[in-house]
Amino acid sequence: MKIIRSIIASIIVIILCAGIFLFKGELAQDQVDAKYTSEKSQFFTMENGARIHFRDEGNPNGPAVVLVHGSNASLHTWEPWVGILGESYRIITMDLPAHGLTGAVPDKRYGSPAQLRTVDAVVRHLGIDKFTLGGNSMGGGVTWRYTLAHPEKVEAMLLIDSSGLPQFRQLLEAKANELDQDKKEAPVFFSLMRKPWFRAIAKYIDPYWMTKQGVNSAYNYSPMVTEELIQRYYELALRDGSRDATLSRFSTYNTTEEPVDAGGFSVPALIMWGREDSLIPVDVAELFSTTLAQSTLVIYDNVGHMPMEEIPNRSAKDVSTFLFEVYDSD
Repeated sequence: MKIIRSIIASIIVIILCAGIFLFKGELAQDQVDAKYTSEKSQFFTMENGARIHFRDEGNPNGPAVVLVHGSNASLHTWEPWVGILGESYRIITMDLPAHGLTGAVPDKRYGSPAQLRTVDAVVRHLGIDKFTLGGNSMGGGVTWRYTLAHPEKVEAMLLIDSSGLPQFRQLLEAKANELDQDKKEAPVFFSLMRKPWFRAIAKYIDPYWMTKQGVNSAYNYSPMVTEELIQRYYELALRDGSRDATLSRFSTYNTTEEPVDAGGFSVPALIMWGREDSLIPVDVAELFSTTLAQSTLVIYDNVGHMPMEEIPNRSAKDVSTFLFEVYDSD
């Protein structure tokens, strides 16, 4: 195991060194925006000057479902669900600060409080008072934090391979040795970005190979991973200003968050997880299931961190079944 890790570390160093020489600089915002906007793309400016990219799609008369992407992703990750669930539901997606076509924001605030303010600003901008809130990975963390902060607005939660409650950290650390025996190949980007020495040089490295490895790992090497998908992550990451914003976000990463009162969750939650998730282990899904009083757990075999893209039809069907029960009981 030590030999394998040494080989992997050596490969990473070689890639980083090569990346310095292959560095191509950032991409103009208008160039990236022209490629990744759609006819449904809208923009509005928050009070702090942040220009937010969002989409309001689907059935305008259906219950509202607000979806929040994960770290280093964008609203594009929800496109498969929009096409399926949009027949019955109004689907709201957005790019959080430091992500997608929102990118860098004037006040340079990218932490959890800024993410919650962004979600709230979008729903207020659209005049939506009540909705189902869902998120993948970091977006799942935004989902449960927002639900605790605004319980009067959230009717149900969708937690898709979500970051866990703060109190889960200690429980997972107690199982660290057991988990390490079956540790999957995780995206190297996230572990490197938590190291100050790497953040000091990250802006000068072409991120293509890390992007490719990270996407393949997150999507469990799914056949749906194409060069087009890799380029989407790569080009959005290189959008002018976004790299500095990402570095700022990781430099303030919080690992000392206080435990939350799980009794504060009074809405039903659908917990969806890929068993082969290399970023957030399926153990977190089990912890959510035992912690949340009104929860339904679905675990997908042979699926990674992105069920909504890896198995869009199956995962969307589970969401549809869950939401039918939520809204049919009203």
